Amino acid sequence: MKPYNVTIIGGGPAGLMCSLYLAKWGYSVLILEKMQNVGRKLLLSGLGQCNLTHTGPISDFLTHYGEHGRFIKSALMNFSNDELIRFFNEHGIHFIEHEDGKIFPESGKSRDILTILTDNIETTGVKIHTNEPVQAIAQSDAGFMVTTTKDAYLSAYVVLATGGFTYPSTGSTGDGYILAKKLGHTIIEPGPALAPVIIKNFPFRELAGMSFPSSVLRLFRDNKKIHETKGDILITHQGLSGPAILDFSRYIRKGDELRISFIPSLDNTSGRDGLTRYFSTGGIKQVKTLLTSLNVPERFAKKILEIAEIPTEMTCAQFPKKSRNRLISLLLEYSFPDLSLGDKNEAMVTRGGVSIDEIRQDTMESKVIPGLYCIGEVLDIDGDCGGYNLQAAFSTGVLAAASIHKISVN
Repeated sequence: MKPYNVTIIGGGPAGLMCSLYLAKWGYSVLILEKMQNVGRKLLLSGLGQCNLTHTGPISDFLTHYGEHGRFIKSALMNFSNDELIRFFNEHGIHFIEHEDGKIFPESGKSRDILTILTDNIETTGVKIHTNEPVQAIAQSDAGFMVTTTKDAYLSAYVVLATGGFTYPSTGSTGDGYILAKKLGHTIIEPGPALAPVIIKNFPFRELAGMSFPSSVLRLFRDNKKIHETKGDILITHQGLSGPAILDFSRYIRKGDELRISFIPSLDNTSGRDGLTRYFSTGGIKQVKTLLTSLNVPERFAKKILEIAEIPTEMTCAQFPKKSRNRLISLLLEYSFPDLSLGDKNEAMVTRGGVSIDEIRQDTMESKVIPGLYCIGEVLDIDGDCGGYNLQAAFSTGVLAAASIHKISVN
């Protein structure tokens, strides 16, 4: 049995970057990967184009991790988006910035990012064992004994970088939760995040592909508002997607109700008053005409009138108060009850995981088991669309490596 300084469980972006920094500082490192190849999920990032990170100061990043931005701050400050870009620049990768702030490799290929990581790992002497799932981790005075389906390995430190449970075909099947729980960690119930919303008997399925910029989304549970946001949504054949929906999905639980305003410039109170006056003074103009003048797509206008049971040829002068109020309610607060989310094969990341209350945010070391580190998506932290999850993976990986190095040299 050959001992290693550090055993990393999982060969995703967090584990790969962690291994690189440890090896650079002279540590012997073993990566144990259950799949045939490392970095399989990285290859899917940004639809295969690898949305590596986002522009902007780190203070802006902190608002893109739900309620957990404060936890990730130390990792992002230690290894920022600028430092991540610089790392790959130094290895010959150049990037382009999209108008929305997303950063992609100039080649548009995730494979180029993975190749830089694996090529550097090969030169540093990091050992990668693929097709070797981990079955157990045990701690003793001698260190950590990591048992796999093939062998057992001893090391002073273990880094858990197994990812979440979404896209299981890439190896993310929740193994890390089982290992962490057996070591005494609390697991926050995992669920899909960055996932589309599935709506039973969805009334707008024939409008699939239609988008609405800056829509207002309100989430209700047992008639109590849970969360509210504003952003772009996309109609699909099964329900809703788009950046606002994907980012919002971390808060959604099965059975919740989503209420959407399709006219974002208006809030419920002033919007109702404004639309009432708008339709009341329309005279001989058709209700449909006034709807489209509010920048509502014509096909959507026809559909919403159908749902409201209002004839398309009806004029504002003929518009009954009851029908008008029904239409305004549909426009400003359309209710989609009994929601569900796309499953683990559709969700881009996982919400939930190892409780961050049990992880030191300035080191990524476990408060429960000294010498154990948790990084990347195995943690109960998930970011918005736009490169925030990959940045978190790389940053937590580097911070864990730096923390191990600091302990070892002191």
